[in-house]
Amino acid sequence: MGVSNSYLSRTEVQQLLGLNSFGLWRLVRKYDDFPQPTEPPHDPLASFGGRKEPEEVWDGFQVSRWAAHTPEFAHRGAVLLRPLPEDLPAGRWVGYKDTGRGPAQDWHTALGTVRVVHCTDRRVATDVATAVAGGGNPDGVVAVCALYGDMGIRGPALVAADTAHPGIEYEADWSHVAALAGQDLPWWPDLLRQPHLIRAWQPGAAAAVVEVPANENEKILRRVVGNDAFDVTSHLAATDMANDIRNNRVDVTLQDNEIFGREGHGDRHNPVAIAAEPDTSHHPLRCDGDRQVLEAGWLGLALSTHPDAVAAIEVAVGRQPDLLPFGALTEVPARPGTISEQWARRLTMCDPTAAHAVLAQNKKAEAFFIDPLTDMPVLRTADHDGKQAWRFYAPLSLPAGGAELAAVVLHHTVWVTTSNGHIHPAPCTPAEHLWWGDGYGDRPSEAATVINMLLDDLGGTPNLRQHWNAPKGLTALLNEDHKQGTQLTRAALLHARMTRPRTR
Repeated sequence: MGVSNSYLSRTEVQQLLGLNSFGLWRLVRKYDDFPQPTEPPHDPLASFGGRKEPEEVWDGFQVSRWAAHTPEFAHRGAVLLRPLPEDLPAGRWVGYKDTGRGPAQDWHTALGTVRVVHCTDRRVATDVATAVAGGGNPDGVVAVCALYGDMGIRGPALVAADTAHPGIEYEADWSHVAALAGQDLPWWPDLLRQPHLIRAWQPGAAAAVVEVPANENEKILRRVVGNDAFDVTSHLAATDMANDIRNNRVDVTLQDNEIFGREGHGDRHNPVAIAAEPDTSHHPLRCDGDRQVLEAGWLGLALSTHPDAVAAIEVAVGRQPDLLPFGALTEVPARPGTISEQWARRLTMCDPTAAHAVLAQNKKAEAFFIDPLTDMPVLRTADHDGKQAWRFYAPLSLPAGGAELAAVVLHHTVWVTTSNGHIHPAPCTPAEHLWWGDGYGDRPSEAATVINMLLDDLGGTPNLRQHWNAPKGLTALLNEDHKQGTQLTRAALLHARMTRPRTR
């Protein structure tokens, strides 16, 4: 979406305005408001091969707008920026036209045919106008409009390009085009902007009531629901998230229609005809089921080896990771003599599950493992330098077994050693990460919050929603630039928690 920039050379400005070089010289002196030359767009190749950037260029939109508002040159300016004639005859709809960027509505107006393409992609107006001009323009199209993707003053914002100068895009006013057409213009909400609906529309038609189509994520989850390879709890979990996606899409469509179809300010009417409404006969679908059941269902999918489970877990990671049985994705180098090597000794090699496949994120895995104490999936892979690394999900909590935190080791993440001799990556929520050192003004309060909890309850589950309230002394200790492998004993951590940091 948006208006593409265009720049005109001196010769192109003369061609647009129908002037020779002397005429342009006179024009600049006659009109004080004529646009000034601007900086040319940077050309990284200009310094090679003796190429030179143009000495002067003009912003194409500024020149075209100036011409439209200047009576002497209005006939050469942007078509949809020219003042409307006082005795404007009503336009008429002349049907739809398929374009390379989707179906469009054509309106015959006093200025010629205006083509409206219901698409928000960039350069749609320019591309369609260029195609029309290159094809001989049998329909007499003078301007092509496309959706900007936002609301304007009196209707949806538009990007326009004239077939006479298709490379120059400008913002057009919806109400201006509606006045030329002589009626409210149809508008389809984003999720119902379907070609067959646009082709079927006619003036005066009631808004079509249409089922909001499923997106790819919903289709993936519905496929899981229809797959007998998964148990009932997994079916319930997938159904719940699929229903939530559907509800959101219907709500977004209703909101779009409310925003773009509402009346204008005061007595002014926004000339917008809502062309499609979402089918709400079964809305909203049931979701937000029992959390324990949903978590059990997602655990089943995480442990599955079915490709549909992999796709479903990928959806959940991006949409509601707190329902999944693992925390933040973490990667540390596999180095001899480090805390991570000691932890890795207890890992058990296994066949990959859906959780492993999503964890890999298209990285090449050398081997797959499971942590027998936390059930976290782990894989050995290569880092960006090609060296071996451990990639794993942090646990959501640690098995306590009556033990307590003995020390913390800082090695690419926060590691915990316990009084009964175990080593664990510190627990972390899916949406956060644990770090230490100077964060250029950002302090490691997440790690401080987790450590503060573990000092009191080794088996606790961290809540990082208000991590900025972590004990200031612990945060200050972790804000120091500790070397990789630094160990902070329980005593040191307790002392830091009780100590107020010195103010600088």
